[in-house]
Amino acid sequence: MGSITLKSVRKAFGEVEVIPGVDLEINEGEFVVFVGPSGCGKSTLLRLIAGLEDVTDGQIMIDGKNVTDASPAKRGLAMVFQSYALYPHMSVRKNIAFPLKMAKMPEAEREKRVQHAAGILNLTDYLDRRPGQLSGGQRQRVAIGRAIVREPSAFLFDEPLSNLDAALRVNMRVEISELHKKLATTMIYVTHDQVEAMTMADKIVVLRAGRIEQVGSPLELYRSPANRFVGGFIGSPNMNFIEGEVAAKMGAHAIGVRPEHFHMSTSDGLLGGTVGVAEHLGSDTFLHIDLDNGPHIIARAEGEFPVHHGDRVYLTPQEGRVYRFDQNGLAI
Repeated sequence: MGSITLKSVRKAFGEVEVIPGVDLEINEGEFVVFVGPSGCGKSTLLRLIAGLEDVTDGQIMIDGKNVTDASPAKRGLAMVFQSYALYPHMSVRKNIAFPLKMAKMPEAEREKRVQHAAGILNLTDYLDRRPGQLSGGQRQRVAIGRAIVREPSAFLFDEPLSNLDAALRVNMRVEISELHKKLATTMIYVTHDQVEAMTMADKIVVLRAGRIEQVGSPLELYRSPANRFVGGFIGSPNMNFIEGEVAAKMGAHAIGVRPEHFHMSTSDGLLGGTVGVAEHLGSDTFLHIDLDNGPHIIARAEGEFPVHHGDRVYLTPQEGRVYRFDQNGLAI
């Protein structure tokens, strides 16, 4: 159980339309990530699915049942927020068990579910501690545990890692992905971080201004972006875009080349430029290059590539790795 269908779902706040109309199929057991820039409507869409916002128009179906007008409690979903929202005076055990206590579940069954969730999340040794005695990552796991014990048909995550430092974010990405494999339950995850989307998702939904730009697996979006926006948003560092004479020769208004898809030389190539900042990351070096009479681009080179600030370099896009876009930004 856990399939979710959106049919022409629209949301307006007064005269302001934030979701113009969305159609989306989320299959049972999928890990689906909503990604896009700030203000694109991804959190609003999640809240509509959860029932925390009213739908202006359209339908939301969960497991084939119309829940558009159902209360959040009737939808069988569990939500994990950016803020942990834990009760500081309660132990970890009581925090996790709280929704079950409110549902008047017998104590023995509550404890059984708490122990099960704690085992999955490596929290068994911390059940008698209070949230203030835990790290940020542990507190987030407690919030997830509170969702797990409800045994929902789907989990909804609203930027759950935003309050963690960089190292913890990486660790929690792995932990949530592993949790999905263990539970085999539908998960919808909202983030503005495309790296999180690429590393965690079965399916990515790219949003802009409340509209879906493209839906697909991480590699589908990386390899075959539908338009310039998706091409520039998916991938890190961002895709480079080049217009003018070079693009015209290739039959496009603009071409896109990812930083990792250039052949680089210090002697000759299709595009010449001057090296600015070189970011040395060990195995890779990212070069910021000002092209001759062209844009500023980023190219990835080997970690030991012998260039310095102010050096001349020459770049040639790899064959079959050039993306072409028309004047409306659509892939051609």
